[in-house]
Amino acid sequence: MAMAYDGAIQRLIDAFASLPGIGPKGAQRIAFYMLSASEEEAQRLADAVLDAKHNIRFCEICGNVCETSPCTICSDPRRDRSMICVVEEPKDVMSIERTREYRGLYHVLGGTINPMANIGPNDLSIPKLLDRLKDGSVKEVIVALNPNIEGEATTTYLSRLLTPLELKVTRLASGLPVGGDLEYADEITLSRALAGRRDV
Repeated sequence: MAMAYDGAIQRLIDAFASLPGIGPKGAQRIAFYMLSASEEEAQRLADAVLDAKHNIRFCEICGNVCETSPCTICSDPRRDRSMICVVEEPKDVMSIERTREYRGLYHVLGGTINPMANIGPNDLSIPKLLDRLKDGSVKEVIVALNPNIEGEATTTYLSRLLTPLELKVTRLASGLPVGGDLEYADEITLSRALAGRRDV
């Protein structure tokens, strides 16, 4: 039977291991780093986590993370309000913003359709998106979801839903690896995918 650490150190390792993208060995490395860190550094980390939990919220308009709602993107009068880029998660907003190519608005779905995880269209912020399109000011919806099975299913669902609204519905051009995440795409690839977007 494999040995485990006792008490607080094991709880710390388990806490880091429960985070996405951190395996058991990485969690152990971080935990032992924190043991050797100064008390001030450990306190800064704890304070940053609690500060984020207390102060960060989701924008009432687009669903992006922010400290004041509406977020800085939705409240910026220089943004092109005739375009909405639909993304899966708030981190995807920042991926596209880093390209400096897109000047429209965003809509964060909060996930993708995934029957295996019991996530259907009603679990996403699709009704809120439809509300935003009612006044007719939006002329193009860019569907910028990850190129995986769930992203493709959600893109297909959205295109069927939006087609009767007589909007231009486009998606990012090819060039993004199938199964990849927008979060990990470099700025040049994302810029080209935005510039070469095609009809859904």
